[in-house]
Amino acid sequence: MEIRITKKELTEIVYDAYEHCKRIKDGKNASYIPYLAKANRDLFGITLCFVDGDVINVGNHDHVFGIESISKVATALLVLKDYGCETILKMIGADATGLSFNSILAILLENDRPSTPLVNAGAIAAVSLVRPVGNRGQKWKAICDNINALCGSRTEFIEELYQSEALSNFKNRSIAWLLKSYNRIYDDPELSLDLYTRQCSLGVTTEQLATFAATIANGGVNPMSGVRLFEARFAPKIISMMASVGFYEYSGDWLFSSGLPAKTGVSGGIMGVLPGLFGIAAFAPPIDEAGNSVKAQAVIRYLMEKTGFNVFECGNIRIDE
Repeated sequence: MEIRITKKELTEIVYDAYEHCKRIKDGKNASYIPYLAKANRDLFGITLCFVDGDVINVGNHDHVFGIESISKVATALLVLKDYGCETILKMIGADATGLSFNSILAILLENDRPSTPLVNAGAIAAVSLVRPVGNRGQKWKAICDNINALCGSRTEFIEELYQSEALSNFKNRSIAWLLKSYNRIYDDPELSLDLYTRQCSLGVTTEQLATFAATIANGGVNPMSGVRLFEARFAPKIISMMASVGFYEYSGDWLFSSGLPAKTGVSGGIMGVLPGLFGIAAFAPPIDEAGNSVKAQAVIRYLMEKTGFNVFECGNIRIDE
């Protein structure tokens, strides 16, 4: 069944979704990271970026917040470009763990593999693969240049967030050294952990994340710059990862209820991709027990329900001017 909608109608639905969800009070800020714990819980923004570059912004769309685990998507794309799909499948994997984002047990259950670049273990392993191996400065530049290009503008490093993360990442340090013991990390463990922590501490807006998502939806071409950033064949690979593990142990529930492959961050951001159509990002700091923004989930679900959009029906969706 074909779904036809105009951009004007979709804009009205986005505004309606924002108004419907802005008074939600559920969830709590991430208390284990001091910088995030003190964030204004009333911040709320949403951006939808079409593959032609048109944008819908509502609320605090220009507020800068920590990218956190959404950065995993960017670095996964970077190593996919450098090494190819088969090598990444062998060295990291692409299997949903069904467990929390920082699970140590998942490494053991997956026969000592990190499982996927979208959980902490796999993300640290992905950072270790970033070229040139062993060179902190050039690796960091490669990570930042990649994220900036995907977002369509320069991100900012939040030093206070980085310090908060670095003082509380004991479990990630254990993960890095466990991977080392299984030869599943491919650079110095402390270097890889530090760069992973740094990439999570980059500051972004919903408009930047929606541009990032729209680049994936557009098969690797940034809709703002018109520059191809990765081969089109990598788009379905990264979308499949987002669909299977973007919400960690609740990924199946999320895809079932929203129909949108997406990736979350513990600061309150969610980035989703509807292939060939648009990217979307929402932000609100209070999160649920799994680390996913309560309000951002609600506003995206509302939008998807009202439009009837679904990743499995993309070929039947028409968005007119």
